[in-house]
Amino acid sequence: MRRYVARRVVWAAFASLVILTITFLLMDVVPDQRLLSAEWQAAQAGADVEEAVAAEEARLGLDRPLHERYLAFLVNFFQGNWGWSHEYEGPVLETIIATAPYSMMYGVPALLISTVLGTAIGLYSAINQYTPSDYAATFVAFFGVSIPNWWFAIVLLVIFGTFLGWVDVGWNHYLAQSESGGLTWLETAGDDHPAFLGQEFEGERYVGVLSPANLKQLVLPVFVMTTGAMASVMRYARAEALEYVDAEFVKTARAKGVSARDVVTKHVFRPASVPLMTIFVGRILGLFLAGSYLIEVVFGIPGLGLASFRAIITQDHDLVMVTVLIPTFLVLIGNLIEDVTYAILDPRIEYGDRQ
Repeated sequence: MRRYVARRVVWAAFASLVILTITFLLMDVVPDQRLLSAEWQAAQAGADVEEAVAAEEARLGLDRPLHERYLAFLVNFFQGNWGWSHEYEGPVLETIIATAPYSMMYGVPALLISTVLGTAIGLYSAINQYTPSDYAATFVAFFGVSIPNWWFAIVLLVIFGTFLGWVDVGWNHYLAQSESGGLTWLETAGDDHPAFLGQEFEGERYVGVLSPANLKQLVLPVFVMTTGAMASVMRYARAEALEYVDAEFVKTARAKGVSARDVVTKHVFRPASVPLMTIFVGRILGLFLAGSYLIEVVFGIPGLGLASFRAIITQDHDLVMVTVLIPTFLVLIGNLIEDVTYAILDPRIEYGDRQ
């Protein structure tokens, strides 16, 4: 098993390097906005445009050959020096640390809810095949898979934010921060807290990740992400469970008087859980990472997705590299966990046969 895991880790590292190289080359051929800005400023000031551009290239290190810049980037990356974000005016590593918690605020709850509910609904739908409840669950699954998350998010914002006024259309990131500016779980805040400037409020005010105001603005992002992910989990769970609903050992268990609950949990879900493990990590994680980009853009959540989007728009090279590699690496690790878990759960699988 160690050799198998080692091979998978090496493959994950190689795939990450390939993705990083492709991204680097694509960003290199795109016109650099910083050079265009230097050219425009020199023209406005009446200075020599070519000299200004050459000076900016020398400052950014773009006057060196491509292979030198690429090797320097790889060395700095593996040393933990991920570069400087011109969009956020700080080190890329600090930008990642500052934005990742906002993605986790809605991503983690949505992942847990969609996994639990999707599996439960899929099993229930399989046990009650061709009943009204099965048709309703199937409709919900097709609805969740078919509609784009970003479109669904806009519709919900228009209905609950603009028409009904139940939620704020804009995202208030100060609600999760303490008065010192750092993230906090839950604490009271004074009238001078940035989250409540210009608001009239009586009684105690709370800020933090678990504060009522912050949880309120998380409802719609969590609901949107849960809808799509839960639909995928439900479809997989239903399809796998249907293979065992009419199996001989399930019929035998029912004939012996085993309760319906034990039949579902012990005789249907247990064998169906093995193939389900192949989607709960990699595919669901990939769905969330891909969906977070547009979700954060629509809701204005200052997470990794929005940071990556802004970096691509402004051609913040170092930040683009890291934000592209992080989800890629996480998906690869998720696939590795899938394969190892599948091999552990199913003893019939030989590690030497897995390529």
